Amino acid sequence: MDNNIENALESEFTNSGDLLGVDDAMSGELTEYLGRLNPYHKAVAVKKLSSKPPGSRGSRAEFEKFFKELPKDVKNGLLKGDLRLADYTIYSVKAINGSKTIKLFETQDAKETGIRNIDKAKLDKNFVFIVSGIYLFAGVSADINDKDKLKATDFKSVINFPAIANGEFSLKANKKQIIPEGNMVRKFITDNDHTCPLGYFKLDNPRLIKDDELIEFVVELGTTLGLDPNTVLYVGLNGTGTTP
Repeated sequence: MDNNIENALESEFTNSGDLLGVDDAMSGELTEYLGRLNPYHKAVAVKKLSSKPPGSRGSRAEFEKFFKELPKDVKNGLLKGDLRLADYTIYSVKAINGSKTIKLFETQDAKETGIRNIDKAKLDKNFVFIVSGIYLFAGVSADINDKDKLKATDFKSVINFPAIANGEFSLKANKKQIIPEGNMVRKFITDNDHTCPLGYFKLDNPRLIKDDELIEFVVELGTTLGLDPNTVLYVGLNGTGTTP
């Protein structure tokens, strides 16, 4: 426990006590640790525990609010410095291929640059991720059966694809619904909003996705009328994750 307490004292995070589990530690281990210090070092330790560095911003700040929910090995990795927080976007590309239900992440999907950056719809071990916002675009590939042409798709705002813009979407992970079914795709139409990136929906309620848990992002269309047979969707889950 002593090493974890010392790591917490030197931590870069604004609420390292949540990583340490300081509420539990106060029942014995932390008090015992402080009792072994000489008066000077005890004063320094108490000052560090009671003071906070400048607050984090954006999805990093959102991630720090979920420290208490992290798996124990991830908490320890962050405390020891073996893991750090990094900006990241989990993405996947899928052809609509005439379907009204498009599952952007599926268990048979393999990681491949330009198509998706996770395997089997799950995050790698010790990669825990906070979803801060979502990108959704659509485009028309020259040939959905040719991977090079699929990877070269020019993605645009869904406003250019009425059948998609009038559809619905949902997001599920950790066996829990992050975004309920029935949400309108029109939330991704930000073309005239100069305060927001194109095709970006900022979540007011960011959620944590744990490693080795199935991710499900589904777009439901009421119709495929007017869509080119080679129409493709791109989704990007944007936020902060743990990395070595």
